[in-house]
Amino acid sequence: MALLHEMLAELDRLLEPAAFADYCPNGLQVAGREEITHVATGVSASLELFERAIAAGAQLIVTHHGLFWQGDDPRVVGALRERLAILLGADVNLAAYHLPLDAHPVIGNNALIAAGLGLGDPQPFGRHGERSIGVRADFGGEGISVEDLVARVAQLTQREPLAFLGGPALVRSVGIISGAAARSVHEAIDAGLDAFVTGEPAEWAGAVARESGIHFIAAGHHATETFGVRALGQHLATRFGVEHTDVRIANPV
Repeated sequence: MALLHEMLAELDRLLEPAAFADYCPNGLQVAGREEITHVATGVSASLELFERAIAAGAQLIVTHHGLFWQGDDPRVVGALRERLAILLGADVNLAAYHLPLDAHPVIGNNALIAAGLGLGDPQPFGRHGERSIGVRADFGGEGISVEDLVARVAQLTQREPLAFLGGPALVRSVGIISGAAARSVHEAIDAGLDAFVTGEPAEWAGAVARESGIHFIAAGHHATETFGVRALGQHLATRFGVEHTDVRIANPV
């Protein structure tokens, strides 16, 4: 058994959420019981995620996308009411970590994508306020073929990416920002990178990629953000000796 406040302190130490200007509150969003024997993780807070996590026996749920976002309706009605009701009724905690989990150099979404693609020498990339949330990294030697890059992205994310192939035949340098970061392709262009990998596409991305001589690969918002929160759950399980269940819910976006 572990104590909630000790686990939250470890997450604060690891992710440094106070250092990020984010669109949501990072950390504990819904308070439940203090004693934790089982942690569940998932990409996005939803009723299905909560039901499955509670059924698995979790007292703490950790997500990448939580319940509360800037600009949302603050009233506790509709879907938000139902989600809160199941958490409060089961006395289960919800914690969420957004940009801090994208940015972490070891267990962050972007660092894990870079490693999974076989890229080396990751460096900070993708400015958001005062922090970088993505990575840029390189393939050794002359690089790999663009066809190989697309195949590696598909294998890693378990889905076929949308690829606008406007760059060189051999890819050496890649910028990566998971989620919805299409506009950061401009930073990749300015840096002279061969390819840019993100989650969501944008209508204008194909033309920009072609005209700027860069590959733009959109592998899915959800699919590119499964890695960090799963690794975070595994870290907590190892650090505190608790069980961990990663709740995987298919999402084509």
